[in-house]
Amino acid sequence: MKLNDKKDFTALMHTLLDPLVSLYSPGGARLTLGETGVTYDRSAIGLEGFSRPLWALAPFWLGGGRWPEMEAVYQKGLAAGTDPNGPEYWGDTKDYDQCFVEMAAIACAILEVPRLVWEPLDGTARQNLARWLYSINEHFVPHCNWLFFRVLVNLALDSVGMPCDMAASRRDLAEMDGWYVSDGWYTDGPADVKPQKDYYIPWALQYYGVLYSVFAAKRDPDRAAVYRARALEFGRSFARWFDENGAALPYGRSLTYRFGQCAFYSACVWAGLEPLPLPVMKGIIVRNLQWWLSRPILDRDGVLTIGYCYPNLYMSERYNAPGSPYWGMKSFLLLALPEDHPFWSAQAAPLPEDIAAPGVYAQRATGLLLQRLPDGQLNAYAPGEVEYSEHGQFAEKYAKFCYSTRFGFSASRSCVQLEQAAPDSMLAFVLPGPDGGWTFVRRHSESFKLHDDRLVSVWRPMPGVCVTTELIPCPGGHIRRHRVESDIACAACDCGFAVPKFAPGFAQRAEGPQAEARNDRAACQVLSRDGGGEGVIVDAWPNTNLYSPNTVIPAVKYDIRPGTTVLETVVTSRAE
Repeated sequence: MKLNDKKDFTALMHTLLDPLVSLYSPGGARLTLGETGVTYDRSAIGLEGFSRPLWALAPFWLGGGRWPEMEAVYQKGLAAGTDPNGPEYWGDTKDYDQCFVEMAAIACAILEVPRLVWEPLDGTARQNLARWLYSINEHFVPHCNWLFFRVLVNLALDSVGMPCDMAASRRDLAEMDGWYVSDGWYTDGPADVKPQKDYYIPWALQYYGVLYSVFAAKRDPDRAAVYRARALEFGRSFARWFDENGAALPYGRSLTYRFGQCAFYSACVWAGLEPLPLPVMKGIIVRNLQWWLSRPILDRDGVLTIGYCYPNLYMSERYNAPGSPYWGMKSFLLLALPEDHPFWSAQAAPLPEDIAAPGVYAQRATGLLLQRLPDGQLNAYAPGEVEYSEHGQFAEKYAKFCYSTRFGFSASRSCVQLEQAAPDSMLAFVLPGPDGGWTFVRRHSESFKLHDDRLVSVWRPMPGVCVTTELIPCPGGHIRRHRVESDIACAACDCGFAVPKFAPGFAQRAEGPQAEARNDRAACQVLSRDGGGEGVIVDAWPNTNLYSPNTVIPAVKYDIRPGTTVLETVVTSRAE
């Protein structure tokens, strides 16, 4: 699908939202797209489905677009969802309520197009909506990007002359400012609790910060200026997370939001910010959207699925409901731009040469060591720095040694068998036991140090074992040096990337100290440098990998004895 002008982007919005039109509840307040469960109830699931298309619809309307059928649905739904005596009431809110997340889209719609989502409501409906939104000020809101939801809600309430709590918003903004790291990066909460840097910075903290800099430009000009300056820094740094083929780095949680990866640049264009030249930002946005459109991310009815490159519940979070993927509609903020905005006529440009050129770059603010190979593959060597209060599968999403834009990563089915654990890009310790034994990997690093040419971390996969790992980029891949201090005897498999099988040209080989898997488009080889290991192929269970439903993982198996063991493995890869 070509994505050049405003008509093209509008057509894509319709491709994604047209299948939803007939699925709203009779009162319009709920949109249920599936039957899978999450940590919140069916009412909140229906609200989530209702709210998230607004991330595209409100900008579309702001930019002069008309969709009378959807306008009627949302006017009716906002009244029905906030009527405490009605059958589609979203419910009274409570501490840590999912409703607070969904309030953000409604608040931004009020700020952007009050003529369509506020003014058509009668007096009672306005009072009900305002009362329901205000409830975010009466309950505990978790200290993460959720604080911005309260800020946006109070801005929206104030904009239409309804009761609000701007003092609470000022406290929230002051707290979030304390999470700032450098180069535009934050942590998504207090750094001692949530140290990881992931997509919640571009599609949440930075995205909302850019919106705030526009919505509150007159009432809070100093903070708006700070947010705009930080966005300029961040936009230059974050561009390094994109592959020249359009893929963004698969890393961290909530990846089912998919093309939300490029939403930050859409926000910058809308706000008149240019951390990169406008054609370069257009290139990032267009290539990312096109990369996603080439994947089977829609079901047979055209509805977005939970998953990454294909439908996959195994990698999802416990808060990913059927409507969750529509958070990615934030990237359609571009539709608020007028027809004559230069973005629409700009030619999509490649990444700047200093970003796209092969080489190694230590991204200090994130703790990642980034490497671009001559074939364009982007590898990110990760420190394993992550919060301890896990959402689930944090080892897979943050603590693998290397994340690649060409191979994706695998999410474990269990730790009972190596094949179920699918520990690509990990040193997996295997203890003997029934049904193949138990597998242990790096979950958190006790400490790490980022150098210009390597990343060193200290970690403990299980009691009695301590590992110091050096990750050293080299031509075509990287070297892993592990110093294992163990009180027990066990095996350890140093695993490469997961390579798709059942693909044209597929072949696998394990011989002596090396193993390799390849197909016509990708290949990965692992080699024990001192010859002390044995090449093996791990036949990963289906649907563990984010990119491909069927993969194998080449690995080197080592024997670990009590005492100190030093291992050195070379991992090389190529991929289109």
